[in-house]
Amino acid sequence: MNAIRISVFEKIRHTGLEGNEYWLARELSQILEYSEFRHFLPVIEKAKQACRNSGQVIHSHFEDILEMVNIGSGAKREISDVKMSRYACYLIVQNSDPSKEVVALGQTYFAAQTRAQELTQLSEYQHLRSEDEKRLFLRNEMKNHNKQLADAARNAGVVAPYDYAIFQDHGYKGLYGGLGAKDIHNRKRLSKSQQILDHMGSTELAANLFRATQTEEKLRIDKIKDKNHANFTHYEVGKKVRQTIKDIGGTMPEELPIVDSIKKLTTGKRKKRLGNP
Repeated sequence: MNAIRISVFEKIRHTGLEGNEYWLARELSQILEYSEFRHFLPVIEKAKQACRNSGQVIHSHFEDILEMVNIGSGAKREISDVKMSRYACYLIVQNSDPSKEVVALGQTYFAAQTRAQELTQLSEYQHLRSEDEKRLFLRNEMKNHNKQLADAARNAGVVAPYDYAIFQDHGYKGLYGGLGAKDIHNRKRLSKSQQILDHMGSTELAANLFRATQTEEKLRIDKIKDKNHANFTHYEVGKKVRQTIKDIGGTMPEELPIVDSIKKLTTGKRKKRLGNP
């Protein structure tokens, strides 16, 4: 059922003359079950503010337009609308009523597609061919985004190291179907000293990178200032990433096999640079 509902967002996707994709605000408001477009306008304004706060140029994602529509008997009337990018739609659903099932589905759809688009647009990632290269790239991305996630969590009230460990555990539990870091270690038969991320393949790393980036952004956009709320947010984002994996028929992260430590790959690369065999 979810896959069918999610496809609704694809059905209202438009393609411009230059091949760029966009959505129309009036069409999206109907999908998101707003009775009148005027009730949707405050959501657009909140999304624009979130866009500005994230350092993006608003006009690159929201374009005010005028369209001629039929009003009967051959007459037409000019109405205002907004052409929106995929990222704009993501911000829209993040600021819509979360109690609606269709909004929750929209959050999953646009978040997943936005992050997937970001990865495909990274020229460095596009040229990677081997699994080892992808692992190294994604592991470095995880290191960078975990720092940003830690900063966002700190701003949300997660200050003490013990609290941050709890915060991270909530993200894992959402993504891994209730399994915390210790449970994952046990399930994958890793020792206490082995880091989970170092023994993930590219697929599992990508899922965790998605979890980290979307949690960081949601903490900032929602201006969360309570550690319990931050924990809940991390869990919910992880849970949505898991649902996305399920919707596309992917393998659950806890079912993915462990791989050799990524440190072996970095050691090998260091030896090659030094001219050692």
